[in-house]
Amino acid sequence: MRAVIYDRALEPEAREVPDPEPGPGEVLIKVAQAGFCGTDLHLHTGGFDARFPLIPGHEGVGTVVGLGAGTTGFDVGQQVVVNPNAYCGHCAYCRAGDLVRCENLLAVGVNRDGMFAELVSVPAGQVFDADGLDPDVAVLAEPASCAMHGLERLRPRPGSSALVFGAGPTGSLLAQMMASGGVAHVSVADPSAAKLETVRGLGIDQTLPIEMITEANAASVVERLRAASPTGTGYDVVVEATGSATVGNLGVPLLRNGGTLLVYGVASEQARLSVAPYELFRRELTVMGSFAEMTSFAAALAALRTGRVRTQGLITHRFGLDDYAGAIEAARHDRTAHKIVIVP
Repeated sequence: MRAVIYDRALEPEAREVPDPEPGPGEVLIKVAQAGFCGTDLHLHTGGFDARFPLIPGHEGVGTVVGLGAGTTGFDVGQQVVVNPNAYCGHCAYCRAGDLVRCENLLAVGVNRDGMFAELVSVPAGQVFDADGLDPDVAVLAEPASCAMHGLERLRPRPGSSALVFGAGPTGSLLAQMMASGGVAHVSVADPSAAKLETVRGLGIDQTLPIEMITEANAASVVERLRAASPTGTGYDVVVEATGSATVGNLGVPLLRNGGTLLVYGVASEQARLSVAPYELFRRELTVMGSFAEMTSFAAALAALRTGRVRTQGLITHRFGLDDYAGAIEAARHDRTAHKIVIVP
């Protein structure tokens, strides 16, 4: 088969590799398309626990073409999607039922071969039925599941307000989930007019154009965004969905007393937030993270099937395996790129 493979960081190559064979309990999938996301940019530079050699790609939809020994529950020709994340079941966190904090997490496309390839073999427990879903919807099941985990972490209070920094795919999906999960008013802020237009089409209450955040303009941006909140005093929830610590530092000043800042974007390991402990103490603020989901896939698929979460307009760019470098370039520099997918 043909696949994108890294023998080392920064050097992806599309080439022929041996077809995977489904082992006992595994499902062999012909990949129809797979989403490219910010995590793939981190993997490109060797971050995010990447293990080489590696075939990346952790957001995929395809059809079953083979079953390993003893595999049941799936039929050849069935459309499926993949939850890339697997817990070990043996560490202290797993034994306590705290699966997402597994110390030995394995993820398809991160530290085991993924879906930027013509074929992938995956344990059946990580495969979900996607028959009847448009492939352009199904390919967003994994980012939708991450957004669902973010909602589960937040547990927003009914009637609350929220501001999402970042109108990218996951920010757009989480904004919708908060709106259907009890938040009365959701705003999305982003410098991209094209992305904000897409978000408006998905039914978000308010979109707020902002310039790229710098130390010089941060205070004026905070003032404008606070004034745009429903009460004029800030938001009950602020979500940082860009991966930028500079943007993240706007979160606490924009929170109402008792509010929550959710760090949702993937920042570099060297990035740091600046938070005053006294402010957290006096205003009883919460700062929390939302990492990869482990058990939110079924809920995300249900939201996509019912239309509670919509995806129209999110996919803007498609690249073949042999133009993988083009996908990286678009993700880094093309401000019109919303969701990029790789089509083997």
